[in-house]
Amino acid sequence: MASVESAASEASAGIAVVGASLGGLRAAEQLRAAGWEGPVTVYGDEPHRPYNRPPLSKEVLAGEATAAATALRHRPSIDDVTWRLGAAVESADLTARTLTLADGSVHAYEGLVAATGVRPRRLPLPGGPPRHVVRTLEDSVALRAELGDGVRVLVIGAGFIGCEVAATARKVGCEVTVVAPEAEPMTLAVGEELGRALRRRHEARGVRFRMGRLVAELGDECAVLDDGSECAADVVVEAVGSLPNVEWLGASEGGTPGLGPDLTDGILCDAHLRIGGLPHAVAVGDVARFPNPRYGALARRVEHWSMPADCARHAARVLVAGLRGEAHGLAPFAPLPSFWSDQFDLRVQSFGLPGVGDRAELLEGDAESVEGDVVYGYYGGERLVGVVALGGSKAVALAGRYRADLMELPDGLDLSPSWGSLPAL
Repeated sequence: MASVESAASEASAGIAVVGASLGGLRAAEQLRAAGWEGPVTVYGDEPHRPYNRPPLSKEVLAGEATAAATALRHRPSIDDVTWRLGAAVESADLTARTLTLADGSVHAYEGLVAATGVRPRRLPLPGGPPRHVVRTLEDSVALRAELGDGVRVLVIGAGFIGCEVAATARKVGCEVTVVAPEAEPMTLAVGEELGRALRRRHEARGVRFRMGRLVAELGDECAVLDDGSECAADVVVEAVGSLPNVEWLGASEGGTPGLGPDLTDGILCDAHLRIGGLPHAVAVGDVARFPNPRYGALARRVEHWSMPADCARHAARVLVAGLRGEAHGLAPFAPLPSFWSDQFDLRVQSFGLPGVGDRAELLEGDAESVEGDVVYGYYGGERLVGVVALGGSKAVALAGRYRADLMELPDGLDLSPSWGSLPAL
C-alpha cells in the first residue's frame, strides 16, 4: 500500500473529484472552464461513466430506452481527465489532503470536489416479495425484468421516484398501489393542493393510493399496513427518500472542532460551497447543504437535476481561485432551483422553492379536473417563492412566465460580486 508521505509528495496531485455521476462530470468541465490546467482525477464507485438518472424510472424502466442511451456527453476540454471507476473512496483527510480508497491505496490532492450524491433509503423490514429501489442502471434493469401485464406492484413512497415508477409500471400493464404516510403524493415538493390534483390524474389512469398509511409488515405476497389492512404484491418498490453519501468524510456530529465538517444532513458548506470554509475543498449537487440567500440563512440540500451544473459552475471558480490564493470575485451562490417530473403524459414543472412558502394559490386552470392544466403559486408572506405547473406543454410555458418574478430578490438583499480574498492556504 502506498504511504501517505509518498502519495502526498506527488507533484501531479491536482484536483480530486469524488463522485462520477452528473455532479462529478459537470465539476470536471467547470474546473477547465475556470482555467485549471493541472490534473483532474474523478473517482466513482460505479463502473460506468456518468449517465443520466431521470430515464431510469421512466424510459429505461419501460424498456423504451437502453442503458447506453443514458450516457452523458462530455466537453472536449476534459478529454485529459483521469477516470477511476469502480474505485470507491473510503475516507478523506482534509488536513493532509489525501484520499484512501477501498483497496487501501492513498492518493494526494491539491483541491477536492465532493460530488458523491445520495443513495436510496431502505426499509427496516424483513422478508416480503422481491424488493427494489431505483437509483442505478442495474436497479432499473433488475426492476424492469419483474414488470409486465397483471403483475401486482406495491410502491412504498409517493415522492418523485415513487410517482414516476407507479406511472411507468401502470403503462406496462401492472396493477399498481402506492402507500405513503403523507396526505397527498409529492406533498413535500409541491404541497397538498397540487399533490391532490396529481393523485386524481394518477387514479384516472388506474393507480390506487393508500395515503396516510405506513407499511408495518411484509408477507410473502402482501404488505400489512399500520391499520391492519393488506395490499397484495408480487413486487415491492421502496421509494422512501434518500441518504447523502457522506460517510467517507467521517462522522462529525454538528461539526465538532477537530472532527471534520458538519455532516448532519449532507455536507455543510458556506455561501460559496466551500466545505467548512476551506479554500481547497468544495461540494456540489445533492450532497451539498448550503444557504441560498434568496430564501434566508438556513442551509438546505436541493436534490434537483439542474443543481449539479449550477453548483459546479460556482464551486469550480471558487476552488480554482482558492488554490491560486486569489480573490474569486463572486456573489454568494443564489440559484433559482427548478425541477421537472414526467408521469404518464403529464409533466410536473417547478421553479423556485415552493417548500419555503406558507401558502399556495391557484394561478391557472381548474383544480378539480383530472385532465386540465393547473399552475400553483407559492408565497412567503406577499413574496412569490415558487411556481409549479401540472399538465402539458402549455402548463410548463405558463409556469415559465413567472420566472422573472421569482428572480426578484428579497428587499435589502444585495448579491453584487464581492472581491474579498479567500482564507490563506
